[in-house]
Amino acid sequence: MKKVKAGDLDKMGLLYERHKKRLFGFFYNMNSNASLSEDLVQNVFIRMIKYKHTFTGEGSFLAWMFTTARNVNHDHFNKRKKAYNERELSAVEYKLQAHSDTEKVIENHEDRQLLRLALNRLDAEKKEVLVLSKLKEIKFSEIGEIMGCSEGAAKVKAHRALKELRSIFLQLQTR
Repeated sequence: MKKVKAGDLDKMGLLYERHKKRLFGFFYNMNSNASLSEDLVQNVFIRMIKYKHTFTGEGSFLAWMFTTARNVNHDHFNKRKKAYNERELSAVEYKLQAHSDTEKVIENHEDRQLLRLALNRLDAEKKEVLVLSKLKEIKFSEIGEIMGCSEGAAKVKAHRALKELRSIFLQLQTR
């Protein structure tokens, strides 16, 4: 990114190839729409070029990139005032794998649906911290940079989000 900042815009293509899948996963986990996610990834790289002067090189590039991605995501949904779509959580489904037993298959499918529903009931910040920490496996120090808080605060936010997700999930199960 330092080379891009210095004017070598060809290096942005290398950054794009390295990080497009990770960004796509972030957006897809936030909105469950592949086409929209692809557009938002493109918007991140456009914005990174536009605001290349803000990259100082002091912090993590990944944190700077995901901060940009987070802003692109917020801007998109704030402009259109749309609610987040229900999303597929294929990355979480490994915990709820289907078994050969038909009853287990049905039960696991219901659990996945309840988990999706529970996650969608979280506010955007809690959903975001869970996507970044659990699905994208980003370090809490970088999540702190992305969200504008300390590493400890990011851990607390993730813990509270998981606790609320668990509570909502258990409430939905008892219905």
